[in-house]
Amino acid sequence: MMAGRPQINLGLEGVYFDESRICKVDGQKGELYYMGYPIAELAARSTYEEVCYLLLYGKLPKRTELGAFTSQLRESRQIPEGLLSLIRSMAKKAHPMDTLRTAISALPAYDKEAYDNSTAANLRKSARLISQTASITAAIGRLRQNKVYVTPDNTLGHAENFLYMLNGSRPSPKEARIMDTMMMLHAEHSSNASTFTTIAAGSTLSDMYAAVTAGIAALKGPLHGGADEAALRMVRAIGDPGNAERYIDQAIAKKQRIMGFGHRIYKTYDPRAKIIRSYLLELHNTSSKEVRRLTGIALKVEELMVSKLGKQKGIWPNVDFFSGPVYVAAGIPADLFTPLFAASRVVGWCSHMMEYWRSNRLIRPLDYYTGRLNMRYVPISKR
Repeated sequence: MMAGRPQINLGLEGVYFDESRICKVDGQKGELYYMGYPIAELAARSTYEEVCYLLLYGKLPKRTELGAFTSQLRESRQIPEGLLSLIRSMAKKAHPMDTLRTAISALPAYDKEAYDNSTAANLRKSARLISQTASITAAIGRLRQNKVYVTPDNTLGHAENFLYMLNGSRPSPKEARIMDTMMMLHAEHSSNASTFTTIAAGSTLSDMYAAVTAGIAALKGPLHGGADEAALRMVRAIGDPGNAERYIDQAIAKKQRIMGFGHRIYKTYDPRAKIIRSYLLELHNTSSKEVRRLTGIALKVEELMVSKLGKQKGIWPNVDFFSGPVYVAAGIPADLFTPLFAASRVVGWCSHMMEYWRSNRLIRPLDYYTGRLNMRYVPISKR
């Protein structure tokens, strides 16, 4: 460090800004915990609704508590007619994330508690946001394909209803379970870029809708939420498992980023990717020819990357790499991957926002000025 010059942590890497009980990410061991529960155990035994309750309330629910919470989610699924008109006007003209962001920012117009910042109100708003974000995402997907909007079915679970609203037919139990697990795996991941952006926006004491809108804006980029869509584009560009090694070798030689590999935190295999990989193997044996082709390419790329860059450089598959083929198998178009990520992650944003508000302090970092001083103003006529 130069005398008088502060240490600059680009990207705030390695900087702690708060304490949290919500999520533990151990990048060295490849472990992930929600409220202390290992992600693998939750994925095997829990549901997305139960995980949402865990993240919002800090404990696993009793049967009656889960029943009341599930009812709250189901009662909030319907999109207000005025908001649906807005979505219709944007769906085919804008990126789905732009439509989602705009729709979420409009929700306060339909919520009498929008500006009530009490904990009780924010818990209710969080439940509404979980339901509405999923419904809006499904509606965007339908309307972009010139299909009729499907109203929610309140007899279905959260992930099951999302697939029903998107595809217009009830998914099989297997399809519903895979989607439920995918939403669980994306529900929370510590203070990533979108979560930090949510907290930064909310630290001004704006409101939950404004904070979540900011999170959606941050999630849009290909270095964060858009990575799974970019990874699928790469898999499709490879075209066939036999082309994978040449593609990977050329990318490594040119020092190109290989989407879906490497992570700011994980220095070993992403635990979420391990779980999704098991679904990929299942789909590879049971799905359509197109899905089998995509899963075959993905599995070959993984094999090559692990052997070439895994142990040597710590570049391992992350959650984004395997997600694409799984989503394709569920009938989800690639441009809807990131909105679906938002629909899954909204509970994490809300949980962190409420936790931060308990001892709120405006987030206001510093930047180190390196420009000139005492510049002399020159009138425009003399420039």
